[in-house]
Amino acid sequence: MGNVKTYWLYQEWRSTGKGVALATVVRTWGSSPRPVGSHLVVADDGNFAGSVSGGCIEGEVIREALAALEDGEPRLLEFGVSNEQAWEVGLACGGRVAVQVQSLTDAAWLDVLQTARAARREVALLTRWTDGAQCLWEAGDCTGSLALSPDMAGEVAERVAANRSGTLEADENLFLQVYAPPLRMLVVGAVHIAQALAPMAALAGFDVTLIDPRRAFASHERFPHVDLRDDWPDEALEALRPDAATAVVTLTHDPKLDDPALIVALGSAAFYIGALGSKRTHAQRLKRLREEGFDDTALARIHAPVGLNLGGRLPAEIAVSILAQVLQVRYKEVICNSVRSH
Repeated sequence: MGNVKTYWLYQEWRSTGKGVALATVVRTWGSSPRPVGSHLVVADDGNFAGSVSGGCIEGEVIREALAALEDGEPRLLEFGVSNEQAWEVGLACGGRVAVQVQSLTDAAWLDVLQTARAARREVALLTRWTDGAQCLWEAGDCTGSLALSPDMAGEVAERVAANRSGTLEADENLFLQVYAPPLRMLVVGAVHIAQALAPMAALAGFDVTLIDPRRAFASHERFPHVDLRDDWPDEALEALRPDAATAVVTLTHDPKLDDPALIVALGSAAFYIGALGSKRTHAQRLKRLREEGFDDTALARIHAPVGLNLGGRLPAEIAVSILAQVLQVRYKEVICNSVRSH
């Protein structure tokens, strides 16, 4: 759903037969702590994951989600500081937010979403607020109880391409939730910095894969709960096929491991490529990569020395600087895509 942890919790609840409801931020006005498209999932036993605010409306949304599981009816909720319940369920920050709540008990589209997610394909769900009617958009087709005009279909296609959820301009009663492939970080080098970076990146919503053919380094004892691959880095990256939602970070300091990985990454659509090493080390790296046929424009994609210059030197501090730079680059991409789509 919204992030990796929320999605897998939902999958676990669903697999054990629990009823699950989904709350989605569909519109905001003024100051709002969570953006449009944010999710909260609620199990029928009261457990929940995700967020639709800074915590000030979750209690009421959870109550409505449990009610939706009882009667199967969708709900459109609005909260704001102007409500009579401002301090009980309102937004103390002064904004307003609309949240749609629906039961997922009979949501057949979830199986399509799961398949698309595994295949790293874009998929989107279009919902009409007034009655909960929906259609699932994939590869230009919308399947379900909604019929789209050519203008609506064109707007949906543009929004999916830009990964921009929100209310359609063509019809304000229609909300589009875009499910882009999950962010992914491919880390080459099972070193001490990676031990800090992997869990940090996972908390930030990345699917993390750690690549290192040295099995003594890439062990589950050193990296619990991390997807490990002991292929040579270039073979692993060729199999994983970095896309526009992928960051590649090389940390080994060993040209035999880092350089082949960087060659594959530079030939991919990865939104971020970073390499550990000093300025002198990077200058030598660039010389080798030029000999492989890469020009200055291509090589400028490599962030090296990797990470923002925060001044830290400890492994965890370097990991923070790497993740901060990855997010900085990612959100610059999102902003540019959003501007281009208008």
